[in-house]
Formats: sequence, structure tokens, C-alpha cells
Amino acid sequence: MLKRLIVPYQFVITVRLGIKSLLLHKLRSSLTMLGIIFGVCSVIAMLAIGEGASYEAQEAIKKLGSNNILIRSLKPPEQARQQGMGGPRGMQLKYGLTYADSGRLMTTIPGVVRLLPMRIIRENVRFAQNEVPCQVIGTLPFYPEVGGAEVVRGRFLAPMDEQHQENVCVITTGLARRLFPIQDPLEHSVRIDTFYYRVIGIIQERSQPEQRTQAGKMEGQPLDNNVYIPLSTSRTRFGEILIRRSAGSFEAEEVQLHQITVQMRDTAAVETADPQIKTLLGRFHDQNDYEIIVPLQLLRQAEQTKRIFSIVLGSIAAISLLVGGIGIMNIMLATVTERTREIGIRRALGAKRSDITLQFLVETVVLSVGGGLIGVMVGILVPILVSSLTTMKTIVTPWSVLLAFSISGAVGIIFGLYPAKAAAKLDPIEALRHE
Repeated sequence: MLKRLIVPYQFVITVRLGIKSLLLHKLRSSLTMLGIIFGVCSVIAMLAIGEGASYEAQEAIKKLGSNNILIRSLKPPEQARQQGMGGPRGMQLKYGLTYADSGRLMTTIPGVVRLLPMRIIRENVRFAQNEVPCQVIGTLPFYPEVGGAEVVRGRFLAPMDEQHQENVCVITTGLARRLFPIQDPLEHSVRIDTFYYRVIGIIQERSQPEQRTQAGKMEGQPLDNNVYIPLSTSRTRFGEILIRRSAGSFEAEEVQLHQITVQMRDTAAVETADPQIKTLLGRFHDQNDYEIIVPLQLLRQAEQTKRIFSIVLGSIAAISLLVGGIGIMNIMLATVTERTREIGIRRALGAKRSDITLQFLVETVVLSVGGGLIGVMVGILVPILVSSLTTMKTIVTPWSVLLAFSISGAVGIIFGLYPAKAAAKLDPIEALRHE
């Protein structure tokens, strides 16, 4: 029983001796800990930044709907090249999705719940003295359910608006702020081209990059400058041929639909429908004038990219810990040389090799664990500062903190074991002779 009590007491004495030795050289110990502090901090901070970037990318893809398939009209490369070279004056381009494509998709592809066709036209919206370039989107009443948007005030388009081709519109919150800085939008109408549209609702639009289309390029414009009108009204007011004039010439484009969102029954139906849609559209389009986007596939690719990104960032940051471990080993080897006589005295007084090993190992572990704790605190603080000073989102995950701290402890043991063994192997007589 007495022997069992003596062993823990000897361990406590050894720990105290190791900490006391470190405190005798505070500056050197602090500088040695810096490598571990920076290593742990960089691991946590880099993984937090990578996690935040990945989260934002995945959320943007999720907003498109994992059960949706997006088909967008795309200007064929040869037509885009002719346009870039100047082309003949008054040329007319015809490409993209058609209403017939929408009907075929609905009746042919199994698992389709509903289709959301959209026409997207670039126009200026006016109210009083305010004029804002925007995207006029002709769509159907169930757009909020498929697109995931939220009606903030008023209402969205109704089936009667579509049936009677009403001149009504729903505007996004961003456009409402720009057009109506002090007025209530629901009490006024806006002018688009030569027609007036009564504002019946305000919608909270998630900035969707898929609305940056060929017909409505919005480079340099906020993506929440959207106006929603009934699809039937869009066809009647703007026609099938869109004309853009510039410096003595004009370009006419005939695009019936700029986008079709296909809402499937479930994710399994999405996977089977993707190749079927490609085959179906390929039969009726003799040019490459559309593209198919499957958010489910993009989400899986983003998750895979996230894993690779985390491994790369973690590996790069772990190099800092490796450098810190090398620094610890270097200092401890120098310490063994400095304290050779002390080691000889301890051995002469009866200390075992295991006691000497434990003493030096305790010092390295204290350095690495202490540096790890400080590094964890700094590593959590850095992402918070990054998020507060920039628009970048950062996410500190518990597993990254645990991983960084565990590695710092392991570094202390691995890189401290060799100096500790070297100290324990010193011959007591030779050590006592050391000056």
C-alpha cells in the first residue's frame, strides 16, 4: 500500500521539477512555445475559413433545390462569335428553349411534379425620377414554391393574373429600396418600356447566379433587381423577338423561354431524369443552345471539394506544428547538454533512468500542451475577427479544435522522447565530470 502511494508522489515531484526548470528560462520557453501556438492557431483558423467558404457554396447550391433540374437557354458559340465580330446589321438570332420543349418534358419525363418556365428580359424600370436597370422575369404563380423565395409584403402573382394577362408585378426588396426610398411600393405602379404595372407584392429574393442569362446580362448590377410579371403578360407585351439597338445597328433575338426549372418527385428521380432530358432535348435541338444544371450533382461535388480542401488546408497548417516540434527537440537537446552535470548528480543520488526520461518528457509536454491551449484560444479568436472585419463566413468546428490540440500534445511526446532518452542514457560518472 505504501509503495502505491510513493509512485504517484514521485511522479508529482518529477512534474514539479520539470515545470520549475522551464520557469528558470521563461524567455526561451516562451519562444519555444511560439511554434506550437502558431501551428495550432493556423490549423484551427485555416480550417474555419475553409469550412465557412464550403458552407456558403453548399447553401447556394441547396437554394436551387436538390429535387430541381435547371435548363437554361444558351447562345450557341457560333452565333456568339458572329456577334462578337460585328456580324451583319439587323441580324436575327434564334436559339434556346421553347414552349414545345416545356410540354414534351412534362408529358415524357417520368417523376416530374411540375415545370416552371421563365422569360428574362433586361429593361429599365421607372418610378417618378428614379430609373433602375433590372431583369423583368415572366413566370408562373408557383415560382416562390419552386424557387424558394419568400413574399415579404402583399402577394405573389395569382392564376387569374396569368389567365387575364394582367399588368401587375412583384418586385424584390432590393429594387423596392432603390425605386421607392420613401414611398410605399404597394400604393404605386412602375413603368417598364411603354406599359405601367401595378405593384402587388414585395419578394425576398435569394441572389441566384442562374438568372445571369444571355438575354439579361447584369454585369455590375445587383442580382436582386428583379421584377416578376405573369408569363402570359410577358409574351404579349414584349413578344417573342427581343430587339437590342446600338450605334446605328440592332440585333434581334428570338428566345421563347430563357429557363425551365423541372421539379422532380425526389432525388432518385433527379438522377434518372438527367440523362433522359439530355436525350429528349437533343432530338429537337440541332445546335448547342441550352445547358442543363443539376444542383444535386453540384452539391455532391461541393461536398467532395470540401473534404479535399480541408485535407489540403489541414496538411499545410500541420507543417507549422511540425516546425514547432523540431524547435522543441532542438531546445531540449541543448538543455540536456547544459544540464549534464545536474543529470549526473540525480543519478548519483539514486534517480533511475525512467525518472530522468520522465523529467525531460514532462518539460516538452508542458511546452506543447501549454502552447496548444494558447493556440486554441488564438485560433478561435482569429476567425471571429475575420468574420467581423470582412463579409467572409468562418465556422470553427469542435473536431478541428480537438484535432489541433491533440496533434500539439502528440508533437510534444514524439519530439521530446529522443532528448529525454538521450539524457537518461548519460553515464553518471561522465556526467559528473562535465563542466
